[in-house]
Amino acid sequence: QLELITPFQLYFNPELIFKHFQVWRLITNYLFFGPVGFNFLFNMIFLYRYCRMLEEGSFRGRTADFVFMFLFGGLLMTLFGLFVNLVFLGQAFTIMLVYVWSRRNPYVRMNFFGLLIFQAPFLPWVLMGFSLLLGNSIIVDLLGIAVGHIYFFLEDVFPNQPGGGRLLRTPSVLKAIFDTPEDDPNYNPLPEERPGGFAWGEGQRLG
Repeated sequence: QLELITPFQLYFNPELIFKHFQVWRLITNYLFFGPVGFNFLFNMIFLYRYCRMLEEGSFRGRTADFVFMFLFGGLLMTLFGLFVNLVFLGQAFTIMLVYVWSRRNPYVRMNFFGLLIFQAPFLPWVLMGFSLLLGNSIIVDLLGIAVGHIYFFLEDVFPNQPGGGRLLRTPSVLKAIFDTPEDDPNYNPLPEERPGGFAWGEGQRLG
């Protein structure tokens, strides 16, 4: 917005990334939501709202798993981005978060601008229809829905199927960085860590 850099330095371009080593584009293309306006504010509100609800809801106490979802979704979108003509993937990432939250909260009733009332799983599709009404391409919304569905299926559906299992496992390095270590039940605290501090001994009766 301050025009210190331009969107041309941020957008997703595989040729510039792999041939000219402008690797920052792998990240910066997720950080640009266009000039300040309705679309920008719309994305910011939804990104903040549903990112927060996921973090405080199904990912509460699981920061490493939350970060892994970000990395998995970003990697998958980047791979799909090689085959579709999209230069900024931030909106698709927002739709992915909305999709995962909506599938994990299927009985929540939503009110969209006071016009529509529906169950949470329909929210990504309502947003796609709203984007279509605004004249935007729905490819970015479909990409976000597709990546969100892949994550939800591998994380929540497939492990509970007969013969299924967990295919997505958070790397231990992420757990070491982001998750607090569990308390050792066999740990014997030092005297100064016990309630009441040091055991100073009992008083003796004089005489």
